Amino acid sequence: MNLFLKQLINALNTGSIYALVAIGYTMVYGIIKLINFAHGDVMMFGAYFAFIFATMFPFDLPVLLIIIISMVLAAIMGILIERIAYKRLRNAPRISALITAIGMSLFLQNLALLIFKPDPKVMPRLISREQVDVFGLNIPILTLYTIGISLTFMILLTLFIKKTRQGKAMRAVSQDLEAAKLMGINVNNVISLTFAIGSALGALGGVFYSISYSQVYPTLGVMPGLKAFVAAVLGGIGNIGGAMLGGYVIGAIETFSNGYLSKIWPNATRWTDAIVFSILIFVLLFKPSGILGKNTKEKV
Repeated sequence: MNLFLKQLINALNTGSIYALVAIGYTMVYGIIKLINFAHGDVMMFGAYFAFIFATMFPFDLPVLLIIIISMVLAAIMGILIERIAYKRLRNAPRISALITAIGMSLFLQNLALLIFKPDPKVMPRLISREQVDVFGLNIPILTLYTIGISLTFMILLTLFIKKTRQGKAMRAVSQDLEAAKLMGINVNNVISLTFAIGSALGALGGVFYSISYSQVYPTLGVMPGLKAFVAAVLGGIGNIGGAMLGGYVIGAIETFSNGYLSKIWPNATRWTDAIVFSILIFVLLFKPSGILGKNTKEKV
């Protein structure tokens, strides 16, 4: 039971990161029906932003300040990406936007290679790795920070979407973009806000990911970005609650696969990624709408 609880805490830790990144995928898709494959690379730049502000000063900045600065810079980056790469393609065929998203992803990776060089950077220990006793379990402080801050931002996002005027505008645009225009909603501002929020949360996931693994490198966002995409599809692409749920489910599958299958099968850890991506295949085959998604009819 003690081992199970420890694995469950690790699953919540990993799932929190995937959920944060998955929210960015699902918000953008919900608004403009675009799979933003550059989102994982925004996550990577968020980690680099945190690394820069953690190392550029002779004194230590508070970790929460570093996180907020990284999120703000990533939000600005998300807005610029939308305005430069995607805005002109809103009425274009979806394949054009998809190819552009892949191209933007490759551009950001190579931009990071050019600026930061390919060698991994060692992320400072912004959060203590000491353990604290919680109901008889020794849990790292970093894990508590990751789960606590991630859940806080998810709750704040949910309240923002449901209670604020901008959140209601986002829901209106998601349901019917043309009708939202007729009702006087500034669709351009709503889309920019969506990219900003999604990019900021992706950066938050990138910061915690880089702190957990103590490294930052140009391809950092590729694998967790793809897993977060699987989480978004599993939960129901376009559904924010589904993205959160999918992130925790993928985190649990990955953690328990590593924790239990490795005892039975020594090479099981090599197949963890294959297990995660096989879930995407099964979801697309048997329930394409995801766990919380709804089947919709589309005229062709």
